[in-house]
Amino acid sequence: MGIQHDQPARPLRRCVDGVVLVNKPAGLTSNAVLQRVKRAYRALKAGHTGTLDPLASGLLPVCLGEATKFSLGLLDSDKRYRAVLHLGVTTETGDVEGAILKTHDVSADRGQIEHALLAFRGDIMQVPHRYSALKRDGRALYSYARAGEPVAIAPRRVRIHALDIEHWESPLLTVNIHCSKGTYVRSLGEDIGEALGCGAHVSALRRLSVGRFGVEHAIDLEVLEGWSEAERDAALLPVPALVDSFPVIELDDAAAGKFQHGQKIAIEPRAGEPGASVAVRRQGSKAQAGAGFLGVARTEIEEGQWMLVPARLMATQATAE
Repeated sequence: MGIQHDQPARPLRRCVDGVVLVNKPAGLTSNAVLQRVKRAYRALKAGHTGTLDPLASGLLPVCLGEATKFSLGLLDSDKRYRAVLHLGVTTETGDVEGAILKTHDVSADRGQIEHALLAFRGDIMQVPHRYSALKRDGRALYSYARAGEPVAIAPRRVRIHALDIEHWESPLLTVNIHCSKGTYVRSLGEDIGEALGCGAHVSALRRLSVGRFGVEHAIDLEVLEGWSEAERDAALLPVPALVDSFPVIELDDAAAGKFQHGQKIAIEPRAGEPGASVAVRRQGSKAQAGAGFLGVARTEIEEGQWMLVPARLMATQATAE
């Protein structure tokens, strides 16, 4: 019989709920960062709120435990980026990692660039990038592109709230972008290059903010991994931070109990249109600590009565005071 070697014990997983803002380094996939954060916290469940390409650095909010249920609030939020566009060179993937397709002389000056950017502010129709993870018939678009299979990609409406030049020194153009969800910066970079008549690709990208969260408050991945468990836990934002832009409805104990069991709750008439998403809390709980947060709901009117319809619920044990 062979010699038995003791295997190192795997660390015990634990229930941990909250959001940690990570400063993703360039060169790692978002999933690799997610898995390292999950291991650092020994979390049973984790998810991130919007993929960053390996090329990109910057803010990657990671949700742990119950927070994964409410990540849609950030997925739907506006984003801010700093992108460096290399004018005069187009690549297969729209970024620095792709094979060069064409090169072109760059003759544009700052005034011409400023004029070209005007067309990309406000509501625009954008074709999602062919090397994106967007699904078509169950397959990511990048899988079609890598296989050389043509696929029709329909344009989508996105909003560019701001698009400003930070620095221009030919052939590198650094722009700051404030955009809606669903905006593809690589597509935007290629379209700007095309408008200038020279082509372009994204040579560097950094995400500066997601919703109200900024990269200035994010923690470097290696720093987070080097902290004690108590220090890491102290860095967690409470779950309701994900939906703090939602209007709040408070329920008494009786109504809160029904809500936690998925029942609709009659509420007082409200301003605005029904169908709005709201955060639901237990009356008298301590908002600053995230205690008493019950979940999110939408408002409806049924037979003239305003109703609160549960959408996503916190686990019952996680809502205890």
